[in-house]
Amino acid sequence: MKKNIFFLFLFTSILVNAQTFTLKGKVVDQNNESLPGATILVKEAKKGTSADFNGAFSLILPKGKYTIQISFIGYKTVSKEVSFIKNDEVKFTLLPDSTVLEEVLVSAVRVNADVPVTFSNLSKKEIAKRNLGQDIPILLNYMPSVVSSSDAGAGVGYTYMSVRGSNSERINVTVNGIPYNDAESHGTFWVNLGDFASSTENLQLQRGVGTSTNGSGAFGASLNILTDAVSEESFGEISNSFGSFNTRKHTVKFSTGKVNDHIEIAGRLSNIYSDGYVDRAFADLKSYYLQGSYTDENTLIKAITFGGKEKTYQAWEGLTKTQLEEDRRQNPYTYDNETDNYEQNHYQLHWNEKLNESWSTNVALNYTKGSGYFEQFKEERDAPDYGNLIKDETDVIVRRWLDNDFYVFNFNTNYKTDKVNFITGISYSHYTGDHFGEVIWGEDLAPNVNIRDRYYFSDAKKTDFSAFAKATFSITDKLSGYADIQGRFVSYQTAGITNDIVPINVDANFNFFNPKFGFTYKINESNNLYTSFAVANREPNRNDFENGVTTPETLHDFELGWRLKDENIKINTNIYYMDYKNQLVLTGALDDVGQQIRANSESSYRLGLEIDADIRLSEQFSIRPNAAFSTNKNRDFSILRDGNKTPQSLGDTDISFSPDVIIGNMFTYMPSENLQFTFLTKYVGQQFMSNFSSAISDTDVLDSYFTSDINIVYELKTTTVFKSVVFSALVNNIFNAEYVDRGYYYTYDDDWSDPNAITTLDGAGYYPQATRNFLVGVTLRF
Repeated sequence: MKKNIFFLFLFTSILVNAQTFTLKGKVVDQNNESLPGATILVKEAKKGTSADFNGAFSLILPKGKYTIQISFIGYKTVSKEVSFIKNDEVKFTLLPDSTVLEEVLVSAVRVNADVPVTFSNLSKKEIAKRNLGQDIPILLNYMPSVVSSSDAGAGVGYTYMSVRGSNSERINVTVNGIPYNDAESHGTFWVNLGDFASSTENLQLQRGVGTSTNGSGAFGASLNILTDAVSEESFGEISNSFGSFNTRKHTVKFSTGKVNDHIEIAGRLSNIYSDGYVDRAFADLKSYYLQGSYTDENTLIKAITFGGKEKTYQAWEGLTKTQLEEDRRQNPYTYDNETDNYEQNHYQLHWNEKLNESWSTNVALNYTKGSGYFEQFKEERDAPDYGNLIKDETDVIVRRWLDNDFYVFNFNTNYKTDKVNFITGISYSHYTGDHFGEVIWGEDLAPNVNIRDRYYFSDAKKTDFSAFAKATFSITDKLSGYADIQGRFVSYQTAGITNDIVPINVDANFNFFNPKFGFTYKINESNNLYTSFAVANREPNRNDFENGVTTPETLHDFELGWRLKDENIKINTNIYYMDYKNQLVLTGALDDVGQQIRANSESSYRLGLEIDADIRLSEQFSIRPNAAFSTNKNRDFSILRDGNKTPQSLGDTDISFSPDVIIGNMFTYMPSENLQFTFLTKYVGQQFMSNFSSAISDTDVLDSYFTSDINIVYELKTTTVFKSVVFSALVNNIFNAEYVDRGYYYTYDDDWSDPNAITTLDGAGYYPQATRNFLVGVTLRF
């Protein structure tokens, strides 16, 4: 009898403890309006659901204590502990997140998964893991179809990136929706934004034409950067890192948090220094970021200023093949002050206003001031080359200056409902720039010449006005459409002479119409397909005009993609076909200041497949592979050579600096919540440095290369003095590969007097990148 009572008691206890209950709840905003689609996650049970149309949800759980996390786009995430032993009902009220208004800063030029555009995002958290002093192009190296490089070889100073084979002159960059590319050269000079990654909230890289954006058109990609969001809480942060080649970074950040729930002031000061992998290729970068903001429920006003001052020793000449074999770290320059010196300051004002649940607006103003020079020593120069300020066969030291001003006005409106997201806007920019050279020393000056007399001068003015309207709209429950039209109107004038003492008198106007449209089909909650077609037009830059190139280029971009998003796996794959008319391809040659020379390729195309994934294998392991396979061709490419007047056809040739294969991967192991190891790998296939496909010689080839890095991050949370201490370490190129990721190639004829003579000569230069090197850092947050 006692045994029966015992087993009955045990059985009853098991039933009671195994009993499940239903947790019901509702998610609403501060106005008690339901938030359909809100995400509900039970952390301990690793179980979740989403709210229905009325904001209601229900979960069946065993008896116990749980942490319920509720999140919804545009609202602050809420976590609440719930303990119940019976059926229960809980109400969650979410408050608007000020980051919604932050996103308005870039909403006009960004997209989400509902838009048929190929893109990748990178968050502040991801950036911070490897942010130990290297520039943004290096931090983006592991994104799909990206190839990055640096002059000095260590990722600090003059750095570069290309996407789908298109270099930085064809990648549109905006900072808070403000164009950053130089108005004349179209280039992006990250050296002027030292440690800007430390003030970046997140960024989005759109590949291909992408959506309509402000500034010059995108022919390979668009990079949209959003700077630091308003911080709710006050904080201070000190970061220091040290590494190979005497590289060091020192950063101080602060925020007052929201004072009286409305006003925040935040800022950053940074200094980065590196001797460089290449001998004497040092970089000394000083930068700052300061913002003041006012926020309430419907308003965000931000005043931002940021800038930098840099001094770098020149390393853009590269090495010949012989020099590379003799000593890959040598620098051909010998003059002590062969340096680049430039300062650039940006001032932005943004006013975002949420008018009601559907309408919001953004007004943005920008002023950028840039000024600086680079200094060069020239040996035994002729007088006409320097405006007859010197005598023939004289050594001379010159400084070549840029002094420019850039103004921008942007205005956007956004109308958004459950069925339609409509954005329209205008952008106007005005640029003025002076180019001049000074003789600051001469072994034998001409009579009546003074030091700092100018031997050339030209000024430039450029205006760029664009207007766009784009919309994403529901056609059926599963099918949505996208339409985007843009008109862009460019005027560019120059007058004077170049540093080659030849006239540059340009008066050019361009009117471009850039339509885009596409569709997204939602297969189910996890899968969608998209397709799009886009047209882009782009004007030549200053260097093109100097080299006699005046024809704009046109691109027709076709994209077809599939996106999978599940709890443990995300996959994006797409096929693209980019058809060009008069594409401005890199010839492989450089001008006398290291800028790449371009020429029109009458007909060309890029066809490729891109795949990237984020796969969570377990609680501790995840992988993020990406791969790009492409063919990049000039159709029936022709050249003039050996003094002949008739072009020689080379047939279909490879487009320069466009590798057919780019593969990357991040393998992450997290043994605990505060410790992370990441193994990163990158493979870049063979590239041609000319458009000849080695038809003239085989010196125009860059070999394929494979590199691997290790990144370690450990966070120590404390209860005294500091909120947390984060230790970071990065070992680059752990297998000590000796590789070259960028170079140049040129041809010339030594005898034009005999048109039948085969006298073409060629040469090449290479930029060696660092062998095994490391960076370690610590960040103190309080």
